[in-house]
Amino acid sequence: MSSAVGCRAHSVHVVVQNVQLPVWVLYPTEATAAAQTFGPYTLDVAMDAPVAGLGLPVVLISHGNNGSPWTHRGTAMHLARAGHVVVMMEHIGNSRSDGSLAGTVDILTHRPRHLREVLQFVRDHGAYDTHADFTRVGIVGHSIGAYTALAAAGGRPVTTQYDIPTGKGEPVPVETLDFIRALVLMAPAAGWFAPPGSLADVQAPTLLLRGEADMITPGFHADIVAGSWPGATPLTRVDVHGAGHFSFQSPFPPAMVNPAFPPSQDPPGFDRVSYHEQMNAQIASFCSRHL
Repeated sequence: MSSAVGCRAHSVHVVVQNVQLPVWVLYPTEATAAAQTFGPYTLDVAMDAPVAGLGLPVVLISHGNNGSPWTHRGTAMHLARAGHVVVMMEHIGNSRSDGSLAGTVDILTHRPRHLREVLQFVRDHGAYDTHADFTRVGIVGHSIGAYTALAAAGGRPVTTQYDIPTGKGEPVPVETLDFIRALVLMAPAAGWFAPPGSLADVQAPTLLLRGEADMITPGFHADIVAGSWPGATPLTRVDVHGAGHFSFQSPFPPAMVNPAFPPSQDPPGFDRVSYHEQMNAQIASFCSRHL
């Protein structure tokens, strides 16, 4: 597979919210890559280059609460080099540029819909035609992005006291996706799946990565996933020694690393750069095996 990565930028209209979602698709290409700037990040990609390969599996990436897809750029680049068509999106309403719906039931409904509508857009776009196989789809999600992945793959979430203090336990209406073959959950936020049986319909083999030093989604979230997991569906849980909640985001440029920016910080002694070499290879191997 080509070691060069192509990139296309799109904008997808979500009718229910009446918003445009920024979307970027990364994929293997035979074109020559060059340094491109995306906000504070620089990646070597070939913009609007042809896709190299046929029938490539598709991986969607869902970022965390009020976050950015670019915080998972290293994972996306690694997956693209490994032969995947990688679809990154900004969850408007729960992103760094627009957090207006953070903490609401609405965003719990909108997030899985974003995956569905963006995937449909990419499927219909001529640039990916026979190059992508939309019957082999994986989802990588961090924090509430892991909630998004589970909901889209058949999980049945319910509201918690943090969403509706007087009405917890109400079903959250979500739209599921077809052909989900693999899930990667990083530091999952899983309280919405606490009732027994909430994940009974999830059929995709899943890799769950949890930071042992995560203070934002501590271990009970991973325990909720494991406790509700259907026995027939493979689940691989990895408790990453020393990792914090943000340790699963790509290392930040040196100019962004400071204590005032918590996502750039790790628990003492944790080497994010070294871990990501291992983690990205593990994720790519898992996706390749199951997709």
